[in-house]
Amino acid sequence: MDKKELRRQIRERKRAMTAQEIESKSQALAELFFASEQYRQAKTLYGYLPYNQEVRTVPMLQKALEDGKRVAVPKVYGEEMRFIYMEDLSQVSLGYAGIPEPIADGPVAGDPEALVLMPGMAFDPQGHRIGYGGGFYDKFLASEPNHPTVALCYDFQVMDRLETEEFDIPVDLVLWA
Repeated sequence: MDKKELRRQIRERKRAMTAQEIESKSQALAELFFASEQYRQAKTLYGYLPYNQEVRTVPMLQKALEDGKRVAVPKVYGEEMRFIYMEDLSQVSLGYAGIPEPIADGPVAGDPEALVLMPGMAFDPQGHRIGYGGGFYDKFLASEPNHPTVALCYDFQVMDRLETEEFDIPVDLVLWA
């Protein structure tokens, strides 16, 4: 199955989820995430703000702040994505493709070893990923390759094996519920 068809099928499955399913699976994923070595060792978390039916990351980002970690989320500037540090996760507006982004343009995050939460449409247990098609995370990780990465997704987003291209950067850990 090609990427376009796989994205279509997963979008359809996500749209069919109830609000309760999204909340319940997000809570289960939060527990797995907080138990991970990657989270425990991180001083900084580069997260993302959920869009449509994505895993609800805001409570995770809030807990990271409460745990004393610095938190940054992406903001898109043309072809480039930068992470912006945030202390108040309510200071957002709709940005690129209708995705929530920080209102502020700074401070720009600068921790080359921050843990990066990776969004995506499909993953496999080996860490291969199919994103939304913009290539923002692959470009970011190509320019800053020392970041540990974790993907949070729903069980139906995990495939046995994904075909990847040379510029696709695998994720270190895939968690699903």
